[in-house]
Amino acid sequence: MPRTTVDITVPDLTGRRALVTGASDGIGLGLATRLAAAGAEVILPVRNPAKGRAAAARISHAVPGADVSLHALDLSSLASVAALGDTLREDGRPLHVLVNNAGVMTPPARRTTADGFELQFGTNHLGHFALVARLLPLLRAGRARVTSQISVAANRNAINWHDLNWERSYAGMKAYSQSKIAFGLFGLELDRLSRAHGWGITSNLAHPGVAPTNLLAARPEVGRGTQTAGRRLISALSGRGILLGTVATATLPALYAATAAEAGPGRLYGPNGLGHLKGAPAEQRLYSRLRNAEEARRVWRISEELTKTSFPTG
Repeated sequence: MPRTTVDITVPDLTGRRALVTGASDGIGLGLATRLAAAGAEVILPVRNPAKGRAAAARISHAVPGADVSLHALDLSSLASVAALGDTLREDGRPLHVLVNNAGVMTPPARRTTADGFELQFGTNHLGHFALVARLLPLLRAGRARVTSQISVAANRNAINWHDLNWERSYAGMKAYSQSKIAFGLFGLELDRLSRAHGWGITSNLAHPGVAPTNLLAARPEVGRGTQTAGRRLISALSGRGILLGTVATATLPALYAATAAEAGPGRLYGPNGLGHLKGAPAEQRLYSRLRNAEEARRVWRISEELTKTSFPTG
């Protein structure tokens, strides 16, 4: 079956500084490579140093002369998030692009972060919330665009307000949806607060559709020793060009949201194909779970309390 090539043009990013979480493989590595190819200085904060070095080598091979640096970051540890924030603030150089891309998905049994939060909520949402708080001075200095990677899973299920950490009854997919709904509400509230308080930051959302990334592959850190049946099916369909995208096409919505002049704040970008599962990036209507401004404010307040971080209002 012939495959349609889908791509976008990335503007010149020479002199710009970009940070991509989860850039040691998959979509994150693709994002970092494209940003480096456009001339950006790219920061790779990674949990696994060996994977980070391999990713930096791949970027340098693909983009000779690429300006890439590695830093340690484990989003499931607020101490690690704070340490990276301290390091980058001490350096003092502005950040112009932040892509909050890293994530974990559906551990087979409930697991917790270093701080005791359910792993998906703690990593996908709270870790990124704390990271943005720690980096806020640099983001303000760079009048940055912040793009947060959500998921089609944010279009179903709900936030379990009475048991955010799923201590009473764990349901992996529902907990994953919660983490991405909360994360999406955070990204939208970040844009609203930036406009209200003059932070100079713009924030939007992206989702990759469905593609054979490592989210459902074997990942010992989430207690999964082998890839899931869903991952095998996704790989088979993607390889045949049926319904689903590839890792390369799944990279494009966040790349577009983070760099295109016409990609606006407070908006959601995803694939434009059937069911928004694959295709060229385009603006989408916000998911119903992301349209409640009061819930966004509630997520923000709870996240500040849980992470013990705060955003200045001046």
